[in-house]
Amino acid sequence: DLREESAKFINSLPFAGFGIGGSLGKIKKDMHNILEWVVPLLDEKKPRHLLGIGEVEDLFNGVEKGVDLFDCVAPTRMARNGTLLTKKGRMNILKSGFKNDKKPIEENCECYTCKNFSRAYLNHLFKAEEILAHRLATIHNLYFITNLMKEIRMAIKNNRFSQLKNKFISV
Repeated sequence: DLREESAKFINSLPFAGFGIGGSLGKIKKDMHNILEWVVPLLDEKKPRHLLGIGEVEDLFNGVEKGVDLFDCVAPTRMARNGTLLTKKGRMNILKSGFKNDKKPIEENCECYTCKNFSRAYLNHLFKAEEILAHRLATIHNLYFITNLMKEIRMAIKNNRFSQLKNKFISV
């Protein structure tokens, strides 16, 4: 009730857009409920920004509920811990299976990291605790998220959002 009251009040003010937040990332069901309560009460001509949400599944679900913008430390935090985002899901580059893997993080990825470095090299950098490992992983993850949002925008324009979501969420 308080969130709905707040949304109605904030919608009545002359803001250029809206920030939606407050313990949304902890329990997925709570986030979905809150978005269902709040988003319909906000002017759809103004951007709706979901704070602190950056998991792939949450991006799709947020867009589906009417969210326009996101921000989150998740892609960079994951990168610093050796987790790389791919179209097939998360990749833990610290696993020993990548020690001699000469492939890029993801085939056909156009990010600087994938175009110039192998999984084996990234695995080595992380094992050697080189700061470059964090940078290269972060470059990839941010590229991945930025590119995913581009794909989502194109899918919406082409009435293919559900197909794209299913492709990523079924992974």
